[in-house]
Amino acid sequence: MTIRNLSLQDRARGSMAGLAIGDAIGRPVEGLSAGEIQAKHGRVTGYLLSDPAGSDDTEYALLTAKTVQRRGIHATAEDFAQGWIEDVLPQADDFKGGGFSEMAAIDNLRRGIRPPLSGDTMHGWSDGLAMRVSPLGIAANGDTAVARRLAEADGAVSHTTEGVWAGVVIAVAVTAAMAGADVEACYQAGLDAIPADSWTARNLIDARDIVHSGLDHDALALALHDRLAVIDYFWADLAPEAVGLAMASVLHARGRAADSILFAVNMGRDADTTAAIAGCVAGAISGLQDLPKEWVDGLAPVEGSCIKSMRGIHPLTAADDLVRNLEEIPA
Repeated sequence: MTIRNLSLQDRARGSMAGLAIGDAIGRPVEGLSAGEIQAKHGRVTGYLLSDPAGSDDTEYALLTAKTVQRRGIHATAEDFAQGWIEDVLPQADDFKGGGFSEMAAIDNLRRGIRPPLSGDTMHGWSDGLAMRVSPLGIAANGDTAVARRLAEADGAVSHTTEGVWAGVVIAVAVTAAMAGADVEACYQAGLDAIPADSWTARNLIDARDIVHSGLDHDALALALHDRLAVIDYFWADLAPEAVGLAMASVLHARGRAADSILFAVNMGRDADTTAAIAGCVAGAISGLQDLPKEWVDGLAPVEGSCIKSMRGIHPLTAADDLVRNLEEIPA
């Protein structure tokens, strides 16, 4: 699927809305298996709650967006850390839904430990960076080198190795989409931006092979789960797993945002995060227009359920602000 006549605003809004919608649709089934989702809800086809809301995934993406809006595309790891110091550290507790990697980074920053050491923890391989880098891909506006550098800088605050590389994949895929790349090109751009011998890269290669194998919808979901999911680990937030499942969802749906989100959600596991990641990439490819109107209408300013200082920010407003920054940069 290639849509080259979309405006930057269409793609940015699609990416941020896709992230927030995927987060909100997946949130009620986070941590469930595909079988458990089917038993409880049948096939998820949209919001499960009458008052849908995103979680830490959306709020951390808005935190990242805020740093880019303040510091631009030359933001450093210290700039991203400063954003956490100003907007996160004053909050004493109750980081609802906050991941282990983020909580460890907050503790390190409070102790005066700065990046990259703040992200060098036993949880640095989580999907917490990949879920928040959409604003970096938007800001890089087609420059994959800039997207990679920004993701590495943001990632240094809270992640290391596979956690950073998984985030790079998503930032680069989003920025490739901002320049009009189709789904295959976005997938390859993300893969090319990380070490070939990494776990994340191997998962992306395997996921692509499985998607291209011709399996039907249900068999594909099962095959992806069997190959990528680490079911003997306590949690489902491993970055190589989550990014592999999310990018496979986008590839299977040929970049269609709504289909990408729903395929990711119905596979279960870290469903809010995989759907948010799939949504931000596919939303940049196909634009806001590809998301059902009722889903977009259901978006609201975030509640600050995890990061209280983000309360009241609307994902579409953040997207518009990022595009406004791009338009203000001299040619």
